[in-house]
Amino acid sequence: MRTTLLLASAASLALASAASAEYMPAVVFDMGGIDDGSFNESVYNGVERYKAETGTDYVSFEVTDPSQREELLRAAAETGANPILGIGFAQADAISAVAADYPDVQFGIVDVGWLDLPNLQQFIYAEHEGSFLVGMIAGMTTETNTVGFVGGQSIDLIRKFQCGYEQGVAYANADANVIANMTGDDPSAWNNTERGYELTVGQIAQGADVVYHAAGGTGFGVLQAAADNGIYGIGVDANQNPLHPGSVLTSMLKRVDVTAYDFFAAGKDAMGGLMSGVTLYDVSKSGVGYAVDENNEELLTADIVDAVAKAEAAIIAGDLMVHDYFTSGSCENAFEN
Repeated sequence: MRTTLLLASAASLALASAASAEYMPAVVFDMGGIDDGSFNESVYNGVERYKAETGTDYVSFEVTDPSQREELLRAAAETGANPILGIGFAQADAISAVAADYPDVQFGIVDVGWLDLPNLQQFIYAEHEGSFLVGMIAGMTTETNTVGFVGGQSIDLIRKFQCGYEQGVAYANADANVIANMTGDDPSAWNNTERGYELTVGQIAQGADVVYHAAGGTGFGVLQAAADNGIYGIGVDANQNPLHPGSVLTSMLKRVDVTAYDFFAAGKDAMGGLMSGVTLYDVSKSGVGYAVDENNEELLTADIVDAVAKAEAAIIAGDLMVHDYFTSGSCENAFEN
């Protein structure tokens, strides 16, 4: 049975350590928890799939306050867990410090690619490519030629989503306009459903009939506003189509579930060997994409599916280059149809 520790006590650490046996991986979820319907939940699905397929248990910790990040990573190491996966760029400083103090433990971190430690694997994603694909879908679906984007915290990572989306919209529909808003400048921007709702209603008032969010928990407000006002929302990270069947046009999939599964599997194969470096999950590795299920398949016409499939193939072949915001710090000179 999975052991979840919000804040580890000495007794719980002892129990987890005793249960670790020969191989005990761990994951430290970030703010929002495993039921956030998005990033953390996708990771949870990945480690649960690994557990179901291999019978290997794992220890998990959930950050409920930013000050706990380093504490919980250290707690994971103290349980005897190995490897340990940290979730999200906000854990970068903490995992850098802890990995240096536990050089024989394998660590991994999602959404970070700039650290340099011999026992740390880093996983990054081509969010701009996945956002390009859903941008195409938005551009081909809109009837008003106005679509929206709501980001969470105003940081470069979310600008990367926005930039890819804007390029996809332009690629599919040269006449379409994109309205974009960020929710805020601090971490509270990830969990402000009311503000997400308000921003979406404001974009609808300006003519938007499709709104894509990259806003964590705030995105629930975006999707709710879209459903309440008879337009389409686009989800992010996990498949959010089931939240409002028939109203969520699609979801941009960021396959952190695959990363988590792969990391646990690689740790088992290595068994004591240390791995480092940066791994990119892009369209070619099915690391990003878009969701189709019974909740939205009737919304996506054959023309849309065919056009997106051709664009995806062109990206993989190198014939279609989606501008990455990280390369220049701007979306200027990005693709325009």
